[in-house]
Amino acid sequence: MLRNALLWASTNEFLAHRLPRYGFVRRATRRFMPGETLEDALREGARLKEEGSPTTFTLLGENVTTTAEADAVAEHYLKVLEAVRARGLDTEVSVKPTQLGLDLEPEGARKRLESIVRACDPGSLVWVDMESSGYVDPTLELFRCVREDHENVGLCLQSYLYRTEEDLESLLPLCPAIRLVKGAYKEPPGIAFPKKSDVDRNFVRLAGTMLRARREGRGGRPVMGTHDPRMNAEAGRLAYELGLPRDAWEVAMLYGIKTSEQERLVRTGHCVRVLVAYGTHWFPWYMRRLAERPANVWFVVKQLVG
Repeated sequence: MLRNALLWASTNEFLAHRLPRYGFVRRATRRFMPGETLEDALREGARLKEEGSPTTFTLLGENVTTTAEADAVAEHYLKVLEAVRARGLDTEVSVKPTQLGLDLEPEGARKRLESIVRACDPGSLVWVDMESSGYVDPTLELFRCVREDHENVGLCLQSYLYRTEEDLESLLPLCPAIRLVKGAYKEPPGIAFPKKSDVDRNFVRLAGTMLRARREGRGGRPVMGTHDPRMNAEAGRLAYELGLPRDAWEVAMLYGIKTSEQERLVRTGHCVRVLVAYGTHWFPWYMRRLAERPANVWFVVKQLVG
């Protein structure tokens, strides 16, 4: 019930407009993001590098309404890549297709994504985020088009969607880099698994497919995007049974969440890439982070009364 309420709040324009004005709300977000500017993200990226964790930067925001906004997002990511290169950070970027104008002009979104991918260093990736279920098909088409000519682009898939197993199998001929997450949007039961236990089982099943493809040379970098120690342990077990070394796959975790688990994985030789989000359009993203793990609401309560 709480999760549904938080997901509803993530789509409410009135709340997104009003609540971020309050200082106590902004303070509560600091657990999940270092700040609103690129400089904030760069500072934390440097700190995390010193602690042994590479990073992924993502500018918050979705569904731009003009091509000028989409162009500005693409230009921003080009500046991110320049700044990352200048500072010697092991940082990739992750972009939402609707930030690049997918709603407005799919061809324009493709050109903007390609401009970012071309500016990316060899061996590094530009990640294409997956948004709500209505965007799966156009996002897959966008990814396939860019992947035809560029190897350094990866895709996020969501284990709570019934269709993802079939989507993954159809993508394997491209030898893709995949970041697997559970999914954070409110979806009807006809499209997504309503029970967490089913989402988890599908996550493990898909992780196994990705790891086997990696062993057989049919898959790019497999990334497990979860904060659940059980999911990471299952992925580790599967990788061990397949004879894959720890550097053959990654764990992706959000900034500020389960930091003790992040540190433990790094100490035990796993590659943990921390996703650092920043920007002014953080409210919908923040509500979805709370919905993923409603226990995080207790942290917010402490901020309100602290």
